[in-house]
Amino acid sequence: MDELKEKALEYHSRDGVPGKVSVVPTKPCVTADDLSLAYTPGVAKPVLEIADRPADAYKYTSKGNLVAVISNGTAILGLGDRGALASKPVMEGKGVLFKRFADIDVFDIELNEKDPKKIIEIVKAMEPTFGGVNLEDIKAPECFEIEQTLIKECSIPIMHDDQHGTAIICTAGIINAAEVVGKPLSELKCVFNGAGAAGVSCAKMFIAAGVKKENLLMCDSKGVIYKGRPGLNAEKEELAVATEARTLADALVGADVFVGLSVADVLTGDMVKTMSPQPIIFAMANPNPEILPETALAANPNVIMATGRSDYPNQINNVLGFPFIFRGALDVKASAITEGMKMAAAKALAALAKEPVPDIVAKAYGGEKFSFGPRYIVPKPFDPRVIEWEAVAVAKAACDEGIAAEPITDWDAYRDRLKKRMEKYWN
Repeated sequence: MDELKEKALEYHSRDGVPGKVSVVPTKPCVTADDLSLAYTPGVAKPVLEIADRPADAYKYTSKGNLVAVISNGTAILGLGDRGALASKPVMEGKGVLFKRFADIDVFDIELNEKDPKKIIEIVKAMEPTFGGVNLEDIKAPECFEIEQTLIKECSIPIMHDDQHGTAIICTAGIINAAEVVGKPLSELKCVFNGAGAAGVSCAKMFIAAGVKKENLLMCDSKGVIYKGRPGLNAEKEELAVATEARTLADALVGADVFVGLSVADVLTGDMVKTMSPQPIIFAMANPNPEILPETALAANPNVIMATGRSDYPNQINNVLGFPFIFRGALDVKASAITEGMKMAAAKALAALAKEPVPDIVAKAYGGEKFSFGPRYIVPKPFDPRVIEWEAVAVAKAACDEGIAAEPITDWDAYRDRLKKRMEKYWN
């Protein structure tokens, strides 16, 4: 048994308590009087209040701080379709991260169902339970239909994190990497390898941030996605451009940016040498990236490198996104998570990376110091300031767009509440 496997399995089963999450009551239940209030007859009182005023569910139940993490296990991490049951460790893990980084409670729900229409029906039926829904590890193209339909038909925030979480952190990274190399986003020539859920969403968000569509080439397992290529689905067709390039190697000649959301070792050192003099490489296949940083840097020492891994600089990690996005959305009772809210999150992360980094962050990373530059283009997850920067930006965007049922007006007070809420996790 390899060392990581042994440590991971011991972690998930230690102390005779399998798994990573449990349910803990928030009110006392130690006396007969407590019992009469928690359940019958007292519980009938909030039932009647909610029946008369549905919004009171946020006042008398946990709905407003409860997110469903839902998967059918068809695209688990980089492991593919391993089934709903096998997805449970990941979904429990998401619950841990929601709680640890944003104090949000989670029920993980694994659906033994692949029909997108049935998944939509199931999730819609559960809407009364939750303040928001985080869809996870559902394969493309079904994930697009599931998410978009649920957004239209539900009145709570819905987000497929595999698509948008990666896109938000990537966009923060490209905003700052472009600044480091001294090029505006509009001049960057970008090549994407991987046109699944995350790849498509990242490409669209890059374009929304300022990358020109004609400067962006998408590749999948069959090569470049070009206009007129037969057999393209709607998402790929939308991103197809007129080009003579047919292979990844063709596409990379003169490119400023490589974004990989695909498979290990697809990018070679020779390909890196054909890119611009200071290329930006986001190699995010997990656990093994499209190119190892040491290989990329050997080909060109000027590379700005990011991966999905924690053992290299510039980790593009979804934990910088989903807990704080849902925190901001829940706190204003937003009816959706919009493109504007996602871009606000990305820009907040990009801005935070330029701020002086407190000692608590260095302590979490073995004493390593961080400052804005090629090896630090996105904040670290263990930076306690992320919640006040990102959740506030998301909540503000929701209020500005008019989708907040309870808009915030005193933003300084909201920041203080967030800091106070999270003190127990940082002290």
